[in-house]
Amino acid sequence: MEENITAHSYQISLKERMALNNHKPLLIWFTGLSGSGKSTIANLVEHSLFKRGIKTYALDGDNIRKGINNDLSFSPQDRTENIRRIAEVSKLMIDAGLVVLAAFVSPNKKDRQDIRTIVKDANFVEIYVNTSIEECERRDVKGLYKKARAGEIKNMTGISAPYEAPDNPEIEIETENEPIEDSVKRIVDYIIPKLKLNNE
Repeated sequence: MEENITAHSYQISLKERMALNNHKPLLIWFTGLSGSGKSTIANLVEHSLFKRGIKTYALDGDNIRKGINNDLSFSPQDRTENIRRIAEVSKLMIDAGLVVLAAFVSPNKKDRQDIRTIVKDANFVEIYVNTSIEECERRDVKGLYKKARAGEIKNMTGISAPYEAPDNPEIEIETENEPIEDSVKRIVDYIIPKLKLNNE
């Protein structure tokens, strides 16, 4: 199959898209347990970037699992494929010149390392939203932990499946010890210099 695929040479380059957008593209990857606050923080970071004129798009379970990945389960193999597909979608969005904010549990270190390889390390920022399992269960926004404890959900990260915390994330957010406004500011302050076109 692959030998029959020929890449088409399009006229608009990434460099031209960056010039039009007036910023570089980037993938900001939020990882952490379910209920840790990934999507909430990603949403606030996106809003802050958007107000600055940055072209953004957010990816999370709602727009990925219900669409492009609706054929995947939560088995270890399908979790890996879920992350691989998200990385490939993010790569296309980066080529379109966007800043992508992806909020996914992504429990495996190898899967997250593979994302860096797919989108290239220079385009990737890993943010570890570090919230204890006890606090995530207390919040239990979607009722998932209750169902997992009752045996209704299998392979629940933190309960019946492991979560491998990042060793060296670009940013670590401890939601139980830091106000959300401070976390968002810290992330935005880190991101903005990376988006500047003269920062080659």
